Amino acid sequence: MLSRRQAMAGSLTGMMLLATRRARAGASLAPRAPVMAHRGASAWRPEHTLAAYSRAIADGADYIEPDLVPTRDGVLVARHESNIATTTDVASRAEFASRRRTMTIDGVNETGWFTTDFTLAELKTLRAKERLPALRAHNTRYDGHFDIPTFEEIIDFVAAESATYGRVVGLIPEIKNSTHFHRLGHTPEDTFLHVIAAHEYTRYCPLEVQSFETANLRLLHDRLRAINPQARLLFLMGERTQHVPDTLDGTTALTFGDFMTPDGLRTVRRFADVIGPSNVDIIPRDANGAWLAPSTLIDDAHRAGLLVHSYTFRPENHFLPAQLRNGAGDTARNPEGAVAEIRHYLDLGLDGFFTDDPAIGRLALED
Repeated sequence: MLSRRQAMAGSLTGMMLLATRRARAGASLAPRAPVMAHRGASAWRPEHTLAAYSRAIADGADYIEPDLVPTRDGVLVARHESNIATTTDVASRAEFASRRRTMTIDGVNETGWFTTDFTLAELKTLRAKERLPALRAHNTRYDGHFDIPTFEEIIDFVAAESATYGRVVGLIPEIKNSTHFHRLGHTPEDTFLHVIAAHEYTRYCPLEVQSFETANLRLLHDRLRAINPQARLLFLMGERTQHVPDTLDGTTALTFGDFMTPDGLRTVRRFADVIGPSNVDIIPRDANGAWLAPSTLIDDAHRAGLLVHSYTFRPENHFLPAQLRNGAGDTARNPEGAVAEIRHYLDLGLDGFFTDDPAIGRLALED
C-alpha cells in the first residue's frame, strides 16, 4: 500500500506531466480559448472568496483570478482594490470607524477603508460581502460567511482542488496599483515572486500575471520565467482615453489608446505576451448599449505577436449588448444572450476571456 507521502508525490508528478504535455501540445495545436474566472465565479458567490474560486473550478474554469493588494504588514491578499468599503463589513465595525479616510490612488480620490491601514490579523476579523447586491441579490445570503484570503491560501486551495479534480487549474493574478503601493513603501512584485517561488504548484502551473501598468511587467519579465518557465505577462488596458498610471509622472503621459495602435502594440510585445482590453474596445457600443462595428484591435494585436484575453463577460441583461438582451428585466440572468455574446467575440479571433460565470463560458466553447 502506498503511503500518504507516496500518493501525494504521485499525484503531483501526474499533474506536472499533464501540464508539460499541454504546454508541448500548445506548440503544435490551436489551443481552445481558456475560461478565466473573473474574481472567481462572482456571479454566484461574493468575489475573491474561496467559495467563489471553488464554484469557478467546479464549473470548469481554466484559470482563477486573484486581484492582489498588500496589507499594512506587507501580506498580499485578494481584493479587487485596496478600498474594502463595498466588499467587506468594515463599515459596520465600530472598532475600525476611525480608519475611514480619503486616499488618492492613481490620481483618483477615494474615501473608505484601505487594506494598507490594516494588518493581516485585523483584516482576518472582517467578512466579505456581495459587491453588487442590487444585481445579485442571491449572493447576499453569503454575506458574512467568508474571510479575506491571502495569496498563499489561494495557491494552496487551487493546488488541492487541482488534485481533487485531476486537472491543472491555472492562476491569473493581477498585481494592483503598483505605483501607488510603492509610494507607500510596499514592494508587491518582490512579495509576489517570493510567494510563487515558495510553492511547488506555482512553479509549474499555468500562470499569467496581469497589470494595468508597464514598469512592473518589465520588471517581472525575466524574474517570473526564472521561477515558472511557461508563465506569461498580460498588459491590461483601461479606457482608450485613460492614462496609464505609471506614466503620469513622466514627461509624456500615455493613454491606453496609445498602446492600442499598431505601433503601440509592437511596443507592448517587448514586455508582455497578452493584452487584456475591455470587451467594448473590441466591439464598441452606442449610447443605448447596442453593438457598433468591431474595431481592428484583435487583428492588430495578433499581427504584433500578442494574444488577446478580454474582460468581462457577465450573464445579466444589464451587461449585455442591446441586441442580445431579453425581456426579463435589467437584473435577470440571460444565459442564452451571454453565450451568444462570447461566441461572437470568439468568431472575431478572441484567444481567451474573463467571465463572472465560468459555466456559461464553458457552454460558449461547446460545438
